[in-house]
Amino acid sequence: MTDPNAAPTADFIEATRSSYDAIAPAYSAEHPDGLGEGPVETGLLTAFAELVRTAAAGEAQVADIGSGPGYVTARLNALGLQAFGIDISPHMVALAREAHPQLRFQVGSMTSLDVPDATLGGLIALYSTIHIPDADLPGVLAEFHRVLRPGGYVLLAFQASEGEHIHMTERYGQDISLDYYFRTPAEITTHLTEAGLSLYAQARIEPQGQQKWGRAFALAHKAAASSLTA
Repeated sequence: MTDPNAAPTADFIEATRSSYDAIAPAYSAEHPDGLGEGPVETGLLTAFAELVRTAAAGEAQVADIGSGPGYVTARLNALGLQAFGIDISPHMVALAREAHPQLRFQVGSMTSLDVPDATLGGLIALYSTIHIPDADLPGVLAEFHRVLRPGGYVLLAFQASEGEHIHMTERYGQDISLDYYFRTPAEITTHLTEAGLSLYAQARIEPQGQQKWGRAFALAHKAAASSLTA
């Protein structure tokens, strides 16, 4: 059940955590690998991995933010990256650890990452920043900038729509309180730039089949050390 006119939840972090805890088993069962074999998504992940490996000379960790059931983290590791997952939901993290016991997953919020400054060669957030209210998005992207090493890359994926906000109160038969904020690629590019991240590439997939919204991807990077000291 959705209400596009509902006000955002005051404590969106706790609301997001409890909502995904409630739907974690059903969500993970439906999306054991939500990327499928989509050529665009697969191609972007491969390009991201190659850029990170090149920039970091093969020695850098990568964080999957909003890792959910862990399938993206697993794909990043299969591409040769030292990837680990971070998710707001303890239940999601438990299921990811069960599905991928060889990988590391931890509970955390993208609003305040438990990651030291300038330590990640890359960071990926696929359809997870959509739960961040507009007022809090700049702080999240500032966190992404903080944890990236100079020359590191970030890949975002999000539903592409202008100024659309949905408040969902039920999913998979569970009572939840989950807000979705959809943005245009231009808006995301502006936010990335203001956070000190430079756009490298972007892509958009138009709605397919029964999909209502298109999907967009933004690949950006933090300035290399030589640029920061120039």
